Amino acid sequence: TTPIKYKDVEIGKMMSVTLSEDYSRILVTAKMEKGAEGLIVAYAKFWIVKPRVTLSGVSGIGTLLSGRYIGIEPGKSSDPAREFVGLEMPPPITGGMAGREFILRSGSLGSLGIGSPVYFRRLNVGQVIGYDLAPDRKSVNVRIFMEAPYDGFVTSDTRFWESSGIHASMGPGGFSLQAESVLSILVGGIQFETPP
Repeated sequence: TTPIKYKDVEIGKMMSVTLSEDYSRILVTAKMEKGAEGLIVAYAKFWIVKPRVTLSGVSGIGTLLSGRYIGIEPGKSSDPAREFVGLEMPPPITGGMAGREFILRSGSLGSLGIGSPVYFRRLNVGQVIGYDLAPDRKSVNVRIFMEAPYDGFVTSDTRFWESSGIHASMGPGGFSLQAESVLSILVGGIQFETPP
């Protein structure tokens, strides 16, 4: 009887767990509260909430005391649905935030991961929300989410690059060392600039 919660409010319970006929999937049947029908719509996302450590921080610590539960992010639809595919990982925390998603293509993933920050002039304005191998298998597509109003600074001339978080240079004034933040030093990130 694992609970299903939305914003820490229990809206249903897991009733049974079985294997599919071909043994390739686990089928979960749940009973939802009557007042939750507005959440159970097309494109809703479900995942198991448990302690996780990612580049963007630690989540699910409360489950150490209360136990695991199933989280839900409502779909952006009004069409009711009854069958869903559970996520392996929780969705990125962008729901309800103003901004846009972009896809960057790179030769390799480098040190980037889900939660890696996106910087504009040393301000953290977004994060990496996903990545996968491009169809040509020669590059990687990196999905980023940029918060408004910074998403409006992206044009067809914008250039993105991987940031190590540390910048060193030698000039007439001597040796100079600059750092973005502790997070960018540890896990890197992405920077962007639009030429005038």
